[in-house]
Amino acid sequence: MRRLLAIICAVALAGPVAAQNAGSANGGDIRVLDKLNGVTTDVSLQNGVPQQVGLLLIRMNDCRYPARNPTGDAYAALTVTYRNETTPAFDGWMIASSPALNAMDHPRYDVWVLRCAV
Repeated sequence: MRRLLAIICAVALAGPVAAQNAGSANGGDIRVLDKLNGVTTDVSLQNGVPQQVGLLLIRMNDCRYPARNPTGDAYAALTVTYRNETTPAFDGWMIASSPALNAMDHPRYDVWVLRCAV
């Protein structure tokens, strides 16, 4: 059910109405939590440039924000790979104000979007 809701949200966000009402940034900020040691790390990413954080390789594909409110609710397309595995631990959209809506399900790490770099 959660996966279906995430797909519906991603389609809605990527639709033409959302594109007209959203600005696209060159990158954004995310936060990574290592659940084993409780350490959080804030990372600034540029679109398309992968960055290593712990055992994760994180790539931000796009970061969008409300056109009328650049500091408002960001949503970003992320690809997160754990230990060079072939299947990503996460590949999809995350919404800053609702990180649990389409969360990365991983036993060691949590990742969430903070904001777009406008």
